[in-house]
Amino acid sequence: MKKEGIKLYDLINLANPQHVFNELKYIVSLVVNDFDYSLLEQIYADIEMLFRGDFPGYRASNTKYHDLEHTSSVALTVARLIHGGFVEGHLFPAKNILLGLIGALFHDIGFIQSDSDVNGSGAKYTVGHEQRSIDFIKSYLSRKAFSAEDIQDCTHIIMCTVLDLAIKEISFRSNDIKVLGQIVGSADLLAQMADREYLEKLFMLFKEFEEAGLPGYGSELELLKKTEDFYKYVALQRLSEDFAGVSAFIRLHFKDRWDLDRDLYQEAIVANIEYLKTVVEKCDDLYSCYLQHLRRGGLTEKLRKKN
Repeated sequence: MKKEGIKLYDLINLANPQHVFNELKYIVSLVVNDFDYSLLEQIYADIEMLFRGDFPGYRASNTKYHDLEHTSSVALTVARLIHGGFVEGHLFPAKNILLGLIGALFHDIGFIQSDSDVNGSGAKYTVGHEQRSIDFIKSYLSRKAFSAEDIQDCTHIIMCTVLDLAIKEISFRSNDIKVLGQIVGSADLLAQMADREYLEKLFMLFKEFEEAGLPGYGSELELLKKTEDFYKYVALQRLSEDFAGVSAFIRLHFKDRWDLDRDLYQEAIVANIEYLKTVVEKCDDLYSCYLQHLRRGGLTEKLRKKN
């Protein structure tokens, strides 16, 4: 394939956790040479177990938008941003890189229910799931003998994924951790909006919002119609202001890692938003029309069978 034709999803199979982990390890090796890969492997395996329902005390993940693929994608995006920052001259110690990756891997664990929590799905925790993630990680990292400072740093990193929390409200222990928090917060936005099936997955996101009783979206179509404004007035503002534009590191990563002087995330996001605008203009309030034009991943077909 010619370089100009390469898309973000051509590089790594995000649906395969092992492929993602292998790329994570490779990217980290480009940045530091004293990294504890065995510990990261243990943690990554625990994340897979949590999502599958094999981790003691917890049910399998049952949220269709906030799933293992999303978490893996965010972690990979974090590694890419860290590497891009390194290329620009930002030197992160191995321990801090590990904390950034841990924050990414656990940022949505709050959606997963305990064995005794049998009512509804994890989507009911949409509001406040970040605090549940923090509560989990405090216990988890304590058992793995992480220091109180490390746990606090991970807590602050996860807090950067709370959309309505200003970065200035977080008391970071160091500028390094602040930048890593900005990287994780950026990755959370970039990974989902650049997803090849982002528009289809918005139907799943609405189901999560609906169960959580989140106001502002009366239907899947209303969520789709408001997505462009979310991108322009929330995501872009968050990326450029609260996160200080660290998303620019991603282009440096692609240049160094793949010899592609392009921002594949931005290209994918713009393509998604432009196509969404076309579909909204064409379909307006006709639900079946959206299903005809948003067909990737078979997601809308699955929704149709349920209705």
